[in-house]
Amino acid sequence: MGYHQLTARERYLIVEHKSMGESLREIAKHLCRSVSTISRELKRNACTSDGRYRVEKAQSYAQARRRRCRRGTRFDAAWVAEVHRWVQRKWSPEQVSRRLLKEGRLSIGTATIYRWVAKDRARGGRSWLQTRQLSHRYRKGYRVVDRRGRVAGKRPLSERPAGARDRSEAGHFEGDTVMGKDGRHCLLTLVDRKTRWTRILKLPARQAWEVNKALIREVRAGRLKMKTLTLDNGTEFHGFKQLEEELGIEVYFAQPYHSWERGTNENTNGLIRQYLPKRTCFKDLTQRQCNEIERELNDRPRKVLGFSTPNEAWAEECCTSNGNS
Repeated sequence: MGYHQLTARERYLIVEHKSMGESLREIAKHLCRSVSTISRELKRNACTSDGRYRVEKAQSYAQARRRRCRRGTRFDAAWVAEVHRWVQRKWSPEQVSRRLLKEGRLSIGTATIYRWVAKDRARGGRSWLQTRQLSHRYRKGYRVVDRRGRVAGKRPLSERPAGARDRSEAGHFEGDTVMGKDGRHCLLTLVDRKTRWTRILKLPARQAWEVNKALIREVRAGRLKMKTLTLDNGTEFHGFKQLEEELGIEVYFAQPYHSWERGTNENTNGLIRQYLPKRTCFKDLTQRQCNEIERELNDRPRKVLGFSTPNEAWAEECCTSNGNS
């Protein structure tokens, strides 16, 4: 049997039995209530003036408290449809909550959305699979030995310009590759350090000439406005000198196996894996499909951007840059 509030009659009986000198345990037994319920009632609803417990005052305090109590959120059809729409686009509950608030459309707490996702999961729904926090699987790490070739002339991160280091300026990108199941086809992922604006390029092979060809094509076509590029030490980036010479950019490298030094790109790759899980073969993946994933990511609000989207932040930077030029 579920808990229900004390009635006015029960409060009258509490006063009556208390005046007879009975203990809390005895009063609880008479009312078929727990001792903690009686104890809490006497503490919460005693008169504020003299601390004595009176039926009328206790009933008045209890009713006032219930009126002040926040009404529980109702998961009505419109509410569910709006939240479900964004969760299916792989937005986190916090992103959904804060973006709707920012747009002045709905005021829904993050915890409320998590509760809805949990209820949906209990009913057999699959919305929880779209949230990274609830669907993430932890993998055991293994010690690896760096057997990749060394290339002279690499610039360390410590030499990056201030605009790249402190994220005060757009156009400073981090880059990496994401491999498909077949070990051949891969993605080249590029993310702007300041705005988190992302570009995803399908490559037929994880080779330096394929990386360079794709990057040079994108920059020359005006689809990428790049000042610097930070990479890891994979062999697919050993042709960086050509990029510096042909594009007029500076390329920097993180230390081997220090992925946290390119944290923005690593996090973005994790977001991409929401759409292309590990063990996905990229052989039949098209650039159009990559563009669609890219659009989804660039339209997703980010906490670090005050719940603006990367597209909004990138557009603002471009407007500012054009206005100052």
